[in-house]
Amino acid sequence: MDINNSFYKEHAKEFVENTINCDMSEQYKLFENHLPKEAKVILDLGFGSGRDSLYFQNKGYQVYALDPSEEFCAHAQQIGLKYVFNTKAEDMNFSKEFDGIWACASLLHIKADNLVKVFNKIYEALKDEGVIYCSFKYGEFEGIRNGRYFVDMTHKKILNYVDMKRFKILEEMITTDVRKERSGEKWYNVILKRL
Repeated sequence: MDINNSFYKEHAKEFVENTINCDMSEQYKLFENHLPKEAKVILDLGFGSGRDSLYFQNKGYQVYALDPSEEFCAHAQQIGLKYVFNTKAEDMNFSKEFDGIWACASLLHIKADNLVKVFNKIYEALKDEGVIYCSFKYGEFEGIRNGRYFVDMTHKKILNYVDMKRFKILEEMITTDVRKERSGEKWYNVILKRL
Protein backbone atom coordinates (compact mmCIF):
# COMPACT_ATOMS: atom_id res chain seq x y z
CA MET A 1 0.00 0.00 0.00
CA ASP A 2 1.40 3.43 -0.88
CA ILE A 3 1.87 6.25 1.61
CA ASN A 4 -1.21 8.20 0.46
CA ASN A 5 -3.52 5.20 0.71
CA SER A 6 -2.18 4.43 4.18
CA PHE A 7 -2.83 8.02 5.23
CA TYR A 8 -6.41 8.04 3.92
CA LYS A 9 -7.11 4.61 5.43
CA GLU A 10 -6.27 6.06 8.83
CA HIS A 11 -7.81 9.52 8.33
CA ALA A 12 -10.77 8.87 5.96
CA LYS A 13 -13.51 9.92 8.41
CA GLU A 14 -11.70 13.11 9.41
CA PHE A 15 -10.96 13.97 5.76
CA VAL A 16 -14.61 13.50 4.73
CA GLU A 17 -15.80 15.69 7.63
CA ASN A 18 -13.30 18.44 6.72
CA THR A 19 -14.10 18.54 2.99
CA ILE A 20 -17.68 17.35 2.39
CA ASN A 21 -19.23 20.83 2.90
CA CYS A 22 -16.55 23.00 1.27
CA ASP A 23 -17.92 25.59 -1.18
CA MET A 24 -16.53 24.66 -4.60
CA SER A 25 -18.94 26.84 -6.62
CA GLU A 26 -16.13 28.90 -8.21
CA GLN A 27 -14.38 25.75 -9.43
CA TYR A 28 -17.65 24.10 -10.57
CA LYS A 29 -18.44 27.20 -12.64
CA LEU A 30 -14.97 27.14 -14.23
CA PHE A 31 -15.43 23.49 -15.24
CA GLU A 32 -19.05 23.72 -16.37
CA ASN A 33 -18.34 26.80 -18.50
CA HIS A 34 -15.95 24.68 -20.59
CA LEU A 35 -17.86 21.39 -20.75
CA PRO A 36 -19.20 20.54 -24.23
CA LYS A 37 -22.82 21.75 -24.60
CA GLU A 38 -24.32 18.26 -24.75
CA ALA A 39 -22.10 16.85 -21.97
CA LYS A 40 -23.67 13.91 -20.16
CA VAL A 41 -20.91 11.73 -18.68
CA ILE A 42 -18.29 12.88 -16.14
CA LEU A 43 -15.46 11.03 -14.44
CA ASP A 44 -14.61 12.22 -10.93
CA LEU A 45 -10.99 11.10 -10.70
CA GLY A 46 -9.93 10.69 -7.06
CA PHE A 47 -13.28 11.70 -5.54
CA GLY A 48 -12.33 11.63 -1.83
CA SER A 49 -15.39 12.65 0.21
CA GLY A 50 -17.69 12.28 -2.82
CA ARG A 51 -18.80 15.91 -2.49
CA ASP A 52 -18.19 16.79 -6.14
CA SER A 53 -19.55 13.52 -7.57
CA LEU A 54 -22.76 14.14 -5.64
CA TYR A 55 -22.97 17.72 -6.97
CA PHE A 56 -22.62 16.60 -10.60
CA GLN A 57 -24.92 13.59 -10.12
CA ASN A 58 -27.59 15.89 -8.64
CA LYS A 59 -27.28 18.12 -11.72
CA GLY A 60 -28.22 15.18 -13.93
CA TYR A 61 -24.82 14.04 -15.17
CA GLN A 62 -23.92 10.36 -15.25
CA VAL A 63 -20.95 10.36 -12.87
CA TYR A 64 -18.29 7.67 -12.66
CA ALA A 65 -16.48 8.07 -9.33
CA LEU A 66 -12.99 6.55 -9.15
CA ASP A 67 -10.70 6.46 -6.10
CA PRO A 68 -7.97 4.11 -4.82
CA SER A 69 -9.20 4.33 -1.21
CA GLU A 70 -11.53 1.52 -0.11
CA GLU A 71 -12.76 3.74 2.73
CA PHE A 72 -13.78 6.53 0.35
CA CYS A 73 -15.48 4.01 -1.96
CA ALA A 74 -17.52 2.62 0.94
CA HIS A 75 -18.52 6.16 1.95
CA ALA A 76 -19.45 7.01 -1.67
CA GLN A 77 -21.92 4.14 -1.78
CA GLN A 78 -23.42 5.22 1.56
CA ILE A 79 -24.13 8.74 0.22
CA GLY A 80 -25.78 7.40 -2.94
CA LEU A 81 -23.17 7.57 -5.70
CA LYS A 82 -24.22 5.18 -8.47
CA TYR A 83 -20.99 4.23 -10.28
CA VAL A 84 -18.06 3.78 -7.90
CA PHE A 85 -14.71 2.25 -8.88
CA ASN A 86 -11.95 1.36 -6.41
CA THR A 87 -9.06 1.99 -8.82
CA LYS A 88 -5.88 4.07 -9.07
CA ALA A 89 -5.66 6.70 -11.83
CA GLU A 90 -2.56 4.88 -13.12
CA ASP A 91 -4.63 1.72 -13.65
CA MET A 92 -7.75 3.16 -15.29
CA ASN A 93 -8.53 1.98 -18.80
CA PHE A 94 -11.24 4.02 -20.51
CA SER A 95 -11.57 4.87 -24.18
CA LYS A 96 -13.37 8.08 -25.24
CA GLU A 97 -16.06 7.66 -22.57
CA PHE A 98 -16.20 11.04 -20.83
CA ASP A 99 -17.28 14.54 -21.84
CA GLY A 100 -15.46 15.87 -18.81
CA ILE A 101 -13.05 14.70 -16.13
CA TRP A 102 -13.00 16.36 -12.72
CA ALA A 103 -9.70 15.82 -10.86
CA CYS A 104 -9.94 18.11 -7.85
CA ALA A 105 -6.90 17.86 -5.56
CA SER A 106 -6.24 14.28 -6.67
CA LEU A 107 -3.52 14.28 -9.35
CA LEU A 108 -1.31 16.08 -6.82
CA HIS A 109 -0.81 12.69 -5.14
CA ILE A 110 0.49 11.02 -8.34
CA LYS A 111 4.27 10.61 -8.30
CA ALA A 112 5.79 13.14 -10.70
CA ASP A 113 7.36 10.39 -12.83
CA ASN A 114 3.88 8.84 -13.33
CA LEU A 115 2.07 12.06 -14.24
CA VAL A 116 2.82 11.88 -17.98
CA LYS A 117 1.36 8.34 -18.06
CA VAL A 118 -1.75 9.49 -16.16
CA PHE A 119 -2.31 12.48 -18.46
CA ASN A 120 -2.05 10.08 -21.42
CA LYS A 121 -4.71 7.86 -19.81
CA ILE A 122 -6.87 10.96 -19.26
CA TYR A 123 -6.47 11.81 -22.95
CA GLU A 124 -7.64 8.30 -23.91
CA ALA A 125 -10.59 8.50 -21.49
CA LEU A 126 -11.91 11.82 -22.85
CA LYS A 127 -14.18 12.08 -25.85
CA ASP A 128 -13.08 14.40 -28.68
CA GLU A 129 -13.33 18.02 -27.46
CA GLY A 130 -13.71 16.75 -23.86
CA VAL A 131 -12.18 18.74 -21.01
CA ILE A 132 -10.45 18.03 -17.73
CA TYR A 133 -10.38 20.23 -14.66
CA CYS A 134 -7.50 19.57 -12.28
CA SER A 135 -6.13 21.36 -9.25
CA PHE A 136 -2.82 21.22 -7.45
CA LYS A 137 -1.28 23.12 -4.59
CA TYR A 138 0.52 26.08 -6.16
CA GLY A 139 4.32 25.95 -6.19
CA GLU A 140 7.38 23.86 -6.98
CA PHE A 141 7.40 21.36 -4.10
CA GLU A 142 7.58 17.59 -4.72
CA GLY A 143 7.79 15.06 -1.90
CA ILE A 144 6.29 14.02 1.44
CA ARG A 145 4.28 16.66 3.31
CA ASN A 146 1.97 16.00 6.28
CA GLY A 147 2.19 12.23 5.81
CA ARG A 148 1.34 12.20 2.08
CA TYR A 149 3.16 12.55 -1.23
CA PHE A 150 2.47 15.80 -3.12
CA VAL A 151 3.53 17.30 -6.42
CA ASP A 152 2.77 21.03 -6.51
CA MET A 153 2.18 22.79 -9.84
CA THR A 154 2.53 26.04 -11.77
CA HIS A 155 1.76 26.97 -15.38
CA LYS A 156 5.38 26.46 -16.40
CA LYS A 157 5.71 23.15 -14.55
CA ILE A 158 2.56 21.53 -15.96
CA LEU A 159 4.03 21.85 -19.46
CA ASN A 160 6.52 19.12 -18.42
CA TYR A 161 3.68 16.63 -17.92
CA VAL A 162 0.97 17.51 -20.44
CA ASP A 163 1.51 16.87 -24.16
CA MET A 164 0.49 20.16 -25.79
CA LYS A 165 -0.01 18.37 -29.12
CA ARG A 166 -2.84 16.46 -27.42
CA PHE A 167 -4.22 19.11 -25.05
CA LYS A 168 -4.84 22.84 -25.07
CA ILE A 169 -4.95 24.97 -21.91
CA LEU A 170 -8.32 26.76 -21.95
CA GLU A 171 -8.16 28.56 -18.63
CA GLU A 172 -6.04 28.79 -15.50
CA MET A 173 -6.91 30.24 -12.12
CA ILE A 174 -5.01 30.68 -8.85
CA THR A 175 -7.36 30.39 -5.87
CA THR A 176 -7.08 30.34 -2.10
CA ASP A 177 -7.97 27.18 -0.17
CA VAL A 178 -11.75 26.94 0.41
CA ARG A 179 -11.16 25.63 3.95
CA LYS A 180 -11.12 28.66 6.27
CA GLU A 181 -8.33 27.28 8.43
CA ARG A 182 -6.15 26.98 5.29
CA SER A 183 -7.04 30.26 3.61
CA GLY A 184 -3.33 31.13 3.34
CA GLU A 185 -2.70 28.25 0.91
CA LYS A 186 -2.83 28.83 -2.85
CA TRP A 187 -4.13 26.41 -5.51
CA TYR A 188 -3.39 26.13 -9.23
CA ASN A 189 -6.57 25.28 -11.18
CA VAL A 190 -6.44 24.46 -14.89
CA ILE A 191 -8.86 23.41 -17.64
CA LEU A 192 -7.35 21.32 -20.44
CA LYS A 193 -9.18 20.39 -23.64
CA ARG A 194 -8.53 17.21 -25.63
CA LEU A 195 -7.46 18.10 -29.17
